[in-house]
Amino acid sequence: MQQPSSRNYEFETGIYRPPSEGGTASLLLRMTRNCPWNHCTFCAMYKSEKFELRSTKDIIQDINVMHEIYLQLKKISMQQGKEGLITTEIFDQFLKKTPELYFHPGISMLFNWLAVGGKTVFLQDADSLIMKTDHMVQILKHLKTTFPTIQRVTSYGRSRTIVRKPAIDLEKIRKAGLNRLHIGLETGDAALLKKIKKGTTPEDHVKGGQKAMKAGFQISEYWMPGLGGKAMSYDHAKNTAHVLNQINPHYIRSRPFTPRPGTIFFEKASRNELDRMTPKEQLLEIKQTLETLNVTSRICFDHAGNFWTTPNGRLLLSQSYEGYQFPEEKQNLMGLLEKGITHYS
Repeated sequence: MQQPSSRNYEFETGIYRPPSEGGTASLLLRMTRNCPWNHCTFCAMYKSEKFELRSTKDIIQDINVMHEIYLQLKKISMQQGKEGLITTEIFDQFLKKTPELYFHPGISMLFNWLAVGGKTVFLQDADSLIMKTDHMVQILKHLKTTFPTIQRVTSYGRSRTIVRKPAIDLEKIRKAGLNRLHIGLETGDAALLKKIKKGTTPEDHVKGGQKAMKAGFQISEYWMPGLGGKAMSYDHAKNTAHVLNQINPHYIRSRPFTPRPGTIFFEKASRNELDRMTPKEQLLEIKQTLETLNVTSRICFDHAGNFWTTPNGRLLLSQSYEGYQFPEEKQNLMGLLEKGITHYS
């Protein structure tokens, strides 16, 4: 392995990751830059950026640089009698020797990841599976060899990309170390998918989700309550449940619709032209979706957008990354939704 010089501790880090991969949880390894589709009208991420595939050489070099930083931290720890334990004090001593890293956007992320054991990794940006399979396998193998403490590697993935990827390639990637895929379903309604320019169909979502599940990935599907407004709420709820029932993913994560600056929805909201739903109407739509679900998934509300509260001001729904196990906890969750609906009446 070629070692970086003491003045060349550069590695690239993107901005976006799922909440469950944030905080100290995951190392952020940038495989691509931005989104290869980038037409979704509800999304403000990457809009001013061009999609690029990063080279295998550059990604492997990033891994090597991060590993060299780890070795330097471990060396200081051993010298201080900390037996390799990486603490804030050790990190501060390292930065004093490498002041050029003080403003590096990824250095705190890397330190936090190492300090908690270096167990999970998130591959950035929006659709890592679009890479050539042999390149991705090479990177994953190098990553796991370099950091043997890694237990889970995750990535965003588009249903359309998964549909186009040969099943044997998906299995190779999974065996090389990619364990979990986060897929933006948004809705299972064909008309709404077309309206938001998702670039996919309900059939794509079903086929992609089933294909990923069959390849052995752990799947998180994200759906967006309120996306269709009042006019499309019924079909959005009904058809989303229909698609999710056919996939039966490991996780179903709620990401309630919010008009984001830089999107057409935000412009309409600014002009009071948006068919927005009240908190009660949102909960009613979620109830409609969930009561139709016949899955063994975990239903999660692990995002600040799930803002509904009880009369005493506490959050109505748990924001745990593990959520509510269906069908065992379905009635409990439905009861909570009923309480919220009553509260917002």
